[in-house]
Amino acid sequence: MTRIAGRFPLFNATPPSSPVALKFGFAHLRQRSRRFGVGFPKMTTGSLEKCVVCSETSTTNSGVIRPATEPNSEEAVGAVKAGKVIAVPTDTLYGFACDACSMEAVSRIYEIKGRKHTSPLAICVGEVSDINRFAITDHLPHGLLHCLLPGPVTVVLRRGEASMLEKSLNPGLDSIGVRVPDCNFIRTIARASGSALALTSANLSGKPSSVCIKDFENLWEHCAHVYDGGVLPSGRAGSTVVELIEPGKYKILREGSAKEETIAILERHSLLENVGMTS
Repeated sequence: MTRIAGRFPLFNATPPSSPVALKFGFAHLRQRSRRFGVGFPKMTTGSLEKCVVCSETSTTNSGVIRPATEPNSEEAVGAVKAGKVIAVPTDTLYGFACDACSMEAVSRIYEIKGRKHTSPLAICVGEVSDINRFAITDHLPHGLLHCLLPGPVTVVLRRGEASMLEKSLNPGLDSIGVRVPDCNFIRTIARASGSALALTSANLSGKPSSVCIKDFENLWEHCAHVYDGGVLPSGRAGSTVVELIEPGKYKILREGSAKEETIAILERHSLLENVGMTS
């Protein structure tokens, strides 16, 4: 089974300067390659891009900056449950995250980004199987979501009537963008939160997206914690956004970093491009 997941397994939100983080990343890489039969080139610490500026700021701002490693996930979960906003790496970009079911936290993200409340936020869940708690999926071909995710894809689905999402999240919209990043750190937080995370890129609205924590240094003070995963390797394109609302149809809303792979998977599941108006 071909899938997008595993494109960036080494950068599972762990700083490339940390030996412990590297060990964790390589172990995950080997595990995924065995599971999906994917071959990965041999890599060493010398082949990893290092963000020197981010490493320095992690030392001088220890009250806010944390390495995005498994031992710090419990602290991150506590912050989310307390209604705070954190900054985290994903498999594409750095993002601001909070409890999607907290009106106060959701409003705080809009304030930090200087974003209009009419601009929708996506959500992040820990497992593909969690998606149906927040959106309608029964019209999709069997196995489609598990082929697309985890990975650098946002699927836009109809929001279920029984969804537990905070009403202030994307008011007036009956659809929701859902992510399951191929990144252990943020997925651990989402799973342990017992909810979904509201997720948006860590930058001021209209400004370039962030692939390093230094890119949004001016916004650190607004976060409970900033988790440093080093420089993310996918560029600034972000996730590929695909609408899957109409049965048997798909529509690419943003090309992102995985357009070709996404379309290939959709077409293998017999979905046709929707050239009509977006729902």
